[in-house]
Amino acid sequence: MSSELIRQDEVTIRFVGDSGDGMQLTGTQFTETTAKVGNDLATFPDFPAEIRAPAGSRAGVSGFQVHFSSHDIYTPGDAPSVLVAMNPAALITNYMDLQPGGIILVNTGAFTDKDLKKAALDSNPLTDGTLSGFRVIEEDINQRTMEALADMGLGKKDVLRCKNFYTLGMVYWLYSRPMEPTLEWLKVKFAKKPELIEANSRALKAGYNHGELLRLFQGRYEVPKVTDAPKGHYRNIMGNEGVAIGLVAGAKLAGLDPFLGSYPITPATDILQYMALMKNHNVITCQMEDEIAGICTAIGASYAGRLGMTTTSGPGLALKTEAAGLAVMTELPLVIVNVQRGGPSTGLPTKVEQSDLLQSLFGRNGECPLPVVACACPADAFDSAVEACRIATQYMTPVILLSDNYIANGAEPWKLPAMEDLKPFPVDHPTDPEGFSPYTRDEKLARNWAVPGTPGLEHRVGGLEKDAKTGDVSYDPDNHDIMTETREAKILGIRDSIPTPPLNGEATGELLVVGWGSTYGATRAAVERMQKEGVKATLLHMRHLWPLPHGLLEIFQGFDRVVVPEMNRGQLAKLLKMEYPGITFEPFSKMKGKPFQARELKAHFEELLEDKS
Repeated sequence: MSSELIRQDEVTIRFVGDSGDGMQLTGTQFTETTAKVGNDLATFPDFPAEIRAPAGSRAGVSGFQVHFSSHDIYTPGDAPSVLVAMNPAALITNYMDLQPGGIILVNTGAFTDKDLKKAALDSNPLTDGTLSGFRVIEEDINQRTMEALADMGLGKKDVLRCKNFYTLGMVYWLYSRPMEPTLEWLKVKFAKKPELIEANSRALKAGYNHGELLRLFQGRYEVPKVTDAPKGHYRNIMGNEGVAIGLVAGAKLAGLDPFLGSYPITPATDILQYMALMKNHNVITCQMEDEIAGICTAIGASYAGRLGMTTTSGPGLALKTEAAGLAVMTELPLVIVNVQRGGPSTGLPTKVEQSDLLQSLFGRNGECPLPVVACACPADAFDSAVEACRIATQYMTPVILLSDNYIANGAEPWKLPAMEDLKPFPVDHPTDPEGFSPYTRDEKLARNWAVPGTPGLEHRVGGLEKDAKTGDVSYDPDNHDIMTETREAKILGIRDSIPTPPLNGEATGELLVVGWGSTYGATRAAVERMQKEGVKATLLHMRHLWPLPHGLLEIFQGFDRVVVPEMNRGQLAKLLKMEYPGITFEPFSKMKGKPFQARELKAHFEELLEDKS
């Protein structure tokens, strides 16, 4: 007799365990399979900064949350409906986030007195009433995995490395997911180690069968696939991968070959790794000895006629600032990707913040303006990267592209763009020496970009101020004033090529929520929930943070209150106050290394509306 099949519109699962328990792999495999089933989804990996924190400790807990649905969703979910906890530390640091009445699947094989002590627990939460109000399913996953692999001749340590696949099998059964995608992945992943294919495959199948045979759960669940999504080809994509593909596509749309000079840093390193695999697109990547070398090689590549790029996070951006100023002075195209993380200093390398906005806008010496663009989500990373390349090449300027740890490591379905929708913006390198000057400007105030080696177009560039007409070194005070104003006017002119951000909601109302970067999913979900309840709330989400687009003042004037949620101390709110002093912008800050949840935003917005003062 099969278990009852219960239909649900959406589910949020969080896998948590020790850093060595394979929770990131488990979550990723569940995500890939769910994408193949046809659900919409969003993920949130959360792991410690230490390569290997003390085993069993609270500091060493690694988690992966996936939210999947039969309709469009924008966040990895607020409160999980299912918590899979592999040890006491994982359980005690996560159970409070669970929905009331939610399911907790616990690996009791890791709840010895020694394990409880590692988690700094004086009593066992499985027996002391801590979990009252939840549906707790206790299973000795360690023992079950050893039983499934008993005849393989593997040591206990090797066997227990497979317990994450046993757990994955149980959750696959619970949510009616097929095992085949993961079984095929194992064959590819461990092609040279057949014993690992066999061990992990056995564990996966044993966990799956265990759910049906012992009927630990009251029933199994089914989340139907999305049926109303726009037609097209979709793939699962992470933010860093989307940036990498977008940078290569953007260079190609400009008619250029990309060069990436970078130094590894969490959480940006994956962009370098993805682009290193694209040699078939004539991509050159160089892993340099430090952050400064990374950006300097990229500037050199742009001088030589490629599109230079460099990737980093907040601490690395600080190191790159002098060279970024060089790129502003020389007016060479350059894309600087900053995947933000918690700071200052080393800070919280694996946690999320949006605290580099003001550094991106103002963190250089002298009058040194440059444009800043921000991704909204993993599926937006491609388009944002292409846009950064467009601005860099059309306006001959470095561009900062802001992502963050939440976007970088999160995943969601991405509809592949049709080739005809990718509009080229080809670069025109001058070749005629007649009347040539490297600082002859077009209607956008962008200077000539002559490729070194072109006969008759020999020239030099550098960090010293240039003569506005000849490009020669100039110390003339009036010339410096002219060049300073020209560089600023060029950047401000970019707003003529960018649209006013669309509004999600009515053009006037009680509340306008202004967001940027990875607040997009939570702010959209919160605003749309309020709209369904009849509240006149609207979302304005900004991709272009400098220069600010035309039309914002008219939008701001149409609302009673304007709130700006940010994972910083109100940096965009400060910028908007400077640019629009007649508008009251109300910041809402979160600095916990975790993203906003839609429910906390909705609660705050409702509180604001109740306060009529």
